[in-house]
Amino acid sequence: RQIAACPAGDSLRRRTLESGPRASHVAGMSAPKPPAARRDPKVIEQLGRTRTDDYAWMKDDNWREVLRDPKVLRADIREHLEAENAYTAAMLAGTEALQAQLFAEMKGRIKEDDSSVPAPDGPWDYYVRYEVGAEHPLHARRPRGQDGGEQVLLDEDALSKGKTFFQVGAAGHSPDHKLYAWAADEQGSEYYAIRVKDLESGQTLDHVIDSAYGAFVFSPDSQWIFWIWRDENARPSKVFRRPARGGEDVLVYEEADEGMFLGVGVASDRSHLIIHVGNQETTEISLIPAADPTAAPVVAEPRRVGVKYDLDHWSDRWVIRTNDDGAVDFKLMQSAAAVPSRASWTDFVPHEPGRYITGFAAYAGHLARLERVNANDRIVVMARGGETHEIAFDEEAYALSLEGGLEYETSVLRFVYQSPTTPRQWFDYDMASRARTLRKTQEIPSGHDPARYVARRLHATAPDGAEAPITVLMLKDTPLDGSAPLLLYGYGSYGHAMEPAFSIRNLSLVDRGWIWAVAHIRGGSDKGWGWFLDGRKEKKTNTFTDFIACAEHLSASGYGKAGRMVAYGGSAGGMLMGAVVNLRPDLWSGIIAAVPFVDVLNTMSDTSLPLTPPEWPEWGNPLEDAGAYDRIAGYSPYDQVAARPYPPILATGGLSDPRVTYWEPQKWVAKLREKTTGEAPILLKINMEAGHGGASGRFDFLKEIALDYAFAIWAQERGW
Repeated sequence: RQIAACPAGDSLRRRTLESGPRASHVAGMSAPKPPAARRDPKVIEQLGRTRTDDYAWMKDDNWREVLRDPKVLRADIREHLEAENAYTAAMLAGTEALQAQLFAEMKGRIKEDDSSVPAPDGPWDYYVRYEVGAEHPLHARRPRGQDGGEQVLLDEDALSKGKTFFQVGAAGHSPDHKLYAWAADEQGSEYYAIRVKDLESGQTLDHVIDSAYGAFVFSPDSQWIFWIWRDENARPSKVFRRPARGGEDVLVYEEADEGMFLGVGVASDRSHLIIHVGNQETTEISLIPAADPTAAPVVAEPRRVGVKYDLDHWSDRWVIRTNDDGAVDFKLMQSAAAVPSRASWTDFVPHEPGRYITGFAAYAGHLARLERVNANDRIVVMARGGETHEIAFDEEAYALSLEGGLEYETSVLRFVYQSPTTPRQWFDYDMASRARTLRKTQEIPSGHDPARYVARRLHATAPDGAEAPITVLMLKDTPLDGSAPLLLYGYGSYGHAMEPAFSIRNLSLVDRGWIWAVAHIRGGSDKGWGWFLDGRKEKKTNTFTDFIACAEHLSASGYGKAGRMVAYGGSAGGMLMGAVVNLRPDLWSGIIAAVPFVDVLNTMSDTSLPLTPPEWPEWGNPLEDAGAYDRIAGYSPYDQVAARPYPPILATGGLSDPRVTYWEPQKWVAKLREKTTGEAPILLKINMEAGHGGASGRFDFLKEIALDYAFAIWAQERGW
């Protein structure tokens, strides 16, 4: 339930109405009435406890087929969703001009004919680029070091024509540069089809790999594709090997534990194929030697509950990143063994509490690791001889990321730097000479002056004394007297950190005098893996109280004012929205909950859903653990809706979403309307042609963000 397109960041991808709770949605017209959802009580008995769900009927028993073909959705459910969409459109009709303006502003900050910095690999430079007006990119290559001779590998925009949804999950060339493969989802259900193109003939081969997860790899000898099958419950459960040019599939690995995710990869030095099995707290990795890609996989270190690790081969040794032996924020270990079992691991880079090692990249002569300390990143480079040095920056809040290269025999590391005020910058860094070369700066066609803005790092004290960082972006002349409207964004789950990134989207609010704030709350890894552990399972409510503490601190410091703040979050962050509006409805002038995971107790009790067993380590298992049942029931937004005056709420979703199914926001909105004692509108917008990440095109997606932002302005100005 990690959102695919988080509104706090970006990828290469006027006033509205008169104020007042009874102001009509359009001047001179009465406000429309919301759809009436029928109540059909379903009594559920579980672990000696009983609950009643009046809106369980909104879940189509045929939901698996709906994911693949939304046209089979049950008629009464479709009718209700369409009525909800019509009501939302009518209520926000007065913001249509504002939405169009917001969309135009955000689109104007995108360089339409943009392209990535080419990544060299052997005789070629590989890159992606957009043409003017295109929703999707071209994948291409050209002879290394040359400006001409482009060869188009994949034209996503051409393939998307006539389709309401089209998204490529993974794409890449074979090591011998003769084949190009891609995985495409044409429904939003995250069932992918993998296709292969012969680059010498230019023809797409006949064989198609269906029901695939959106990840695959070529074997280092280019003869095989290793891919992951999604079962009827949309879970990745098997790894297959297929001849790259077509043929029969061979089962390589089958995972018996339905609570595990699968991944496939190749070691940086191309010495091994890697099968990764894991969940939020446990890992197991199996290896296949590149010299014999048809060999059976061999487990490196068997899974042990609570022990996570990942590894890569660095010339003469394995490097292992792990939290074993109490290394909460992870350490690096090494092994010279052919199969690196735990008995062969020795210390390499020791554990330091508060220094979270988030990952590393291996090159022939160097090892680069990415670390996070107090919600800021740094890169540490180690030469084979052991000498180390840091790459860091001086802004209060910024983000660094390693951009994986295609070559191992190189001393050049590519990284990306950005901050809330500074657009993305791509650097090539020579790890031997320490020379830094700026390869590209994100271009903002409509203009961007960083000097107009200020980004600050604040800290809020949670009820238990923990210090939660807050990143704030605003115009330099924005008054800090509580008069500025404020949007507070949060997530706080799965160890996903909210990087202080640059966003072309957030500027549309900031330029209107809004303050944009991001709460780095527990449940994320912003302050280390321990920060995540303190916001999960038994400690989940820390996520919610941290967010409220951030809002209160911003209000007390003049950055916002209680009742004039909009809260925004998506997916598990949408669960956060549901929790904080139940706990403190008085703080918010509006709530935006994108694809919100709000029916937590029912979802975590439904083993047929794709993510339920894999997520018991995150939330607990309410089917077997009474403590987990009571704990989840105590904060689950849907279950905790009660008679109170709720602020305006906009919930959004996708009909073919396998992560947060459409009925979660649908049920939540129905119950909120039933229980609220106030007059503020509660709105639902379901994309009937998309999944978890919303619209797939780079511009179409902005229309959904423009709707969210227009709602924020509308709700704040009307002041229910």
